[in-house]
Amino acid sequence: MNPRRLLVPFLVFTTGLLVLVVTAGLLLFPSGPQQSAGKVPIGGPFRLTSHEGKPFTEENLKGKPFVVFFGFTHCPEVCPTTLYDLSQDFAALGKDADRLQAVFVTVDPARDTAELMKTYLASFDPRIVGLTGTEEEIAAAARTYKIYYRKVPTEQDYTMDHSATLFLMDSKGEFYGTSNFQEPEETRRAKLRQLVKNG
Repeated sequence: MNPRRLLVPFLVFTTGLLVLVVTAGLLLFPSGPQQSAGKVPIGGPFRLTSHEGKPFTEENLKGKPFVVFFGFTHCPEVCPTTLYDLSQDFAALGKDADRLQAVFVTVDPARDTAELMKTYLASFDPRIVGLTGTEEEIAAAARTYKIYYRKVPTEQDYTMDHSATLFLMDSKGEFYGTSNFQEPEETRRAKLRQLVKNG
């Protein structure tokens, strides 16, 4: 057999293989700063009111990593469970918890006034700040964090259906990861420790 006839398909094969390896390498190990290319569009500007009745924006959170959770005070299970767990996690972190912030943003501003939020949060870690605002302000903050919520009528009144995600944000206000009340305790706390360490 003519060696030249074997050479052409061999070169085509090896060239194709080389292109495949290089392409896979670029996809798996992109050059340059990865965060700027792969930044998750969660978080950003908002303007709300704290449970102390003071204006509160994303600027109040800059400088320390923070946790954002959307819920409401009339929530029967998920919200109080999540806030209780977060309070226990803060206690378990010890001094590291002082390098962390947390906000509880209501999705029910019609009922959750600053005064009611303050009373409700008295049962949890004092470092958790309650945030409320107008319907428009809450909707804008929810869009920023890509969360879902809606009012659901009940026989007596109404309840709120909503996303139950804890957003972990770094000290620059950029998305770091998520957590939720269904995760094992050790998993949640490991994530918070990583956030404090790297945030």
